[in-house]
Amino acid sequence: MADQSFFSLIANRSGSWRQRCLLETETGQSYLYGDLEERTARLAGYLTALGLKTGDRVAAQIDKSPEALFLYLACLRAGLVYVPINPACREGEVEHVIADCAPSVVVAAGRLQAMVGPVCQRHGVQQVLTLDADGGGSLMDGAASRAADFATIPCAGDDLACLVYSSGTTGRPKGAMVTHRNLAANGLALVEHWGFGDGDVLLHALPLFHVHGLFVACHCVLLSGARMLWLDRFDRAKVIDALGRVTVMMGVPTYYTRLLAGDDFTAGHCSGLRLAISGSAPLAPETFDEFRARTGHAILERYGMTETGMNTSNPVVGVRISGTVGPALAGVSLRVTGEGGEVLGPNRVGMLEVKGDNVFKGYWRQPGLTAQAFTADGYFRTGDLAEIDAAGVVTITGRAVDMIITGGLNVYPKEIEDAIGAMDGIKECAAVGVPHTDFGEAIIVAAVTDGGECGEDEVIEMCKDRLANYKVPKRVLFVDELPRNVMGKIQKAELRRRFATVLAQPSAKQTSA
Repeated sequence: MADQSFFSLIANRSGSWRQRCLLETETGQSYLYGDLEERTARLAGYLTALGLKTGDRVAAQIDKSPEALFLYLACLRAGLVYVPINPACREGEVEHVIADCAPSVVVAAGRLQAMVGPVCQRHGVQQVLTLDADGGGSLMDGAASRAADFATIPCAGDDLACLVYSSGTTGRPKGAMVTHRNLAANGLALVEHWGFGDGDVLLHALPLFHVHGLFVACHCVLLSGARMLWLDRFDRAKVIDALGRVTVMMGVPTYYTRLLAGDDFTAGHCSGLRLAISGSAPLAPETFDEFRARTGHAILERYGMTETGMNTSNPVVGVRISGTVGPALAGVSLRVTGEGGEVLGPNRVGMLEVKGDNVFKGYWRQPGLTAQAFTADGYFRTGDLAEIDAAGVVTITGRAVDMIITGGLNVYPKEIEDAIGAMDGIKECAAVGVPHTDFGEAIIVAAVTDGGECGEDEVIEMCKDRLANYKVPKRVLFVDELPRNVMGKIQKAELRRRFATVLAQPSAKQTSA
């Protein structure tokens, strides 16, 4: 079998880069490409010494750190399947992922061990290791004694590399099966399209549990010999300070709105920047226009999703039109279809479908859902509505499902609705996204009581206990009834219209509408 391991691709390209800087932290600590080789060897050796074999899952609910990146790459090197979990997820959310993916090892931040440990015990996970943001913990302790070399386990292109869980319309996250071929195809296409080279420095302020930060950002660097200026998280002052030392910034729209929020952010901070990329959520036209007016740079928008990686991108050289996400990347085929599945011509809105080596293998242990997600000729139904003009430029016009994108993170309303609907005093509820200047969309909930006592603060506090912070609604608005069509379906578009400006209004403990 020809080795198509994504780690082998990185190693083959970086063999002459061992003394080149890969990553520099905000405290000034540097890691070389040679450090990546050594540290992934020790981690891969340790994991296999624990008895893990090709295809076994390693779930990680850990904070962002260089060691977290090395763990991900070590799993690929050892033929294991990496399963990132948002460290903000609560116990019930973590339990679902652990029960579903059946990992052989779970790595948790030390601060989360008290929560994760009992979950693992209930589901028969024998090995629970720790990794802290400072690089300490039992994982690195165990790896320290392993050899600094490791024979990378050969993998086929179709072998699983990662299981990335994203919320589904049922309210329960589903595991997208991402293969080594998917990672390689998308990474190489982005390096080529965005012109990444060994002279580039990427500002990495994104989280590592998400496709944007873990795959898109890191892979562009690893495949090109570039380096990263690594921030633990987005901090406006730190980002402004760092911008003068980088050539590329990747972020969600919220990052750009926050930069523009103060007059202290000027064109001078972006003097060395060649590319500012935005994704994971729609970028408001006013943000695009203001950033260009303030800095002279037109933000490059692209379009992707968990299941496909990146599908389209505006050009590096050429006109970038606000609101569009560019044409298909190399190796990606796109089309728009009507309600009957017919392929539509230019400038007609329909379901966007995508095909290519970037498209995932399917949903973990859900063959029925996988079959529904693909057409008979192999196109993936994205669930997004779009139009494609005669030049192939794509405009995303909406979502065929009710997903909310807040701060670049996907939230499906049913997960919130199920949690709130189970509360005493709540008869029914509906969660929707409404415009927000910082997050793009923010979550609000319209709720109907059953006559019992239930207040807004009480509902929000319950959500904080059961859901990740980014899923907690900003407001809970009590209404007499939810709007429905003649078939009885809740009209979420009407709720979005009715409450479009509610976050600009003073909060109340209870609001009637």
